[in-house]
Amino acid sequence: MALPAASVQLYSLAKEFTADPNGSLDRLAAIGFAYVEAFDFVRRPAEIRAALDASGLRAPTAHAPLLSDELWTPDGAIPTPSPEVVFEAAATIGVQTVIDPFVAPERWLTEDGVADIADRLNRVAETAASFGLTVGYHNHAQEFVASFGDQTAYERFVALTDERVQLELDLFWALTGGQDVPALVARLGDRLTAVHVKDGVVPASNPWAPGAPSFGSDSLDQRHAGTGDVPLAEALRAGTGIRYAVVEYDHAPGDVFADIAASYAFLRDGGFVA
Repeated sequence: MALPAASVQLYSLAKEFTADPNGSLDRLAAIGFAYVEAFDFVRRPAEIRAALDASGLRAPTAHAPLLSDELWTPDGAIPTPSPEVVFEAAATIGVQTVIDPFVAPERWLTEDGVADIADRLNRVAETAASFGLTVGYHNHAQEFVASFGDQTAYERFVALTDERVQLELDLFWALTGGQDVPALVARLGDRLTAVHVKDGVVPASNPWAPGAPSFGSDSLDQRHAGTGDVPLAEALRAGTGIRYAVVEYDHAPGDVFADIAASYAFLRDGGFVA
C-alpha cells in the first residue's frame, strides 16, 4: 500500500490564514507540506487559488457544508451556499473532493435521520460529478451516540452511502465517540481516503450527546500528534486506502505553526507519510 501524503486543515490556522494567506501558506510549505485542506473557501476562491499557486501548494480536499442550511462550529455558524456554488469554487481552487465537515447531532439519533443524511449526500454526489468532483463526509463524535442493532449511526450511514462517497475519519473525535479507532479504520477499508491526525486528552464524556453541556474548541486539551490519548500510529497502520493524513488542531496548544510542525514531524519521522 502506498503511504498517504501529509496535508494540513487550514481551519487550524484560520485567523493567521485570513490575515495573511500568502505568508501562512509559505510557512506551511517551509515545514514540508505539499498539500493543504481548504476551509471557508467559497467566498474567496480566486484569492485562495492565487495564494496556493504562489506557495506551490495544492488543495486536493476541502471542507464545505453540503447537507445543512448552515455550518455549525464550536466558534460560530457559517451560512451555506448551494452545492453548485460550492463546487464551482472548489473547481476554481483545484479541489478534487469536497467534504462535509459537520451534521447536527440530533440528525444522527434516529434511523430515519441517518437515512436522510445518506440520501442527501448520495444526491449531492451526482451534482458533484457534473463538475468533475467527488464528495465526502468528516465526522465528529455525534455520529457514535446512537446505535441501531449492531451498527453505530456512523456505520449505518457508511452502509447507506454510495461507494463514490469518500470518508474522512477524524481520529480524535472517533475516540471521543468511544470507538476502537484502529479497528474502525480497518473496517472502513478503501472507503476511507483521508484521516484527521489529531491528538490530545479525550473528553471524559461525549460532548455531542443529548444533554451534554455546550462547549467551545478552546476547552479542548489538544496536543501534538503522538503525545495524547489517540492511537494514531496504530490507526494509520490499519488503513488500506488512506491518501491524505491531514494534521488538524481545533485548538492549538501554543504557536500554531510550531504545533503543526510538531505533528508533521510525527508523521514524517514515524514513516507514516510519503
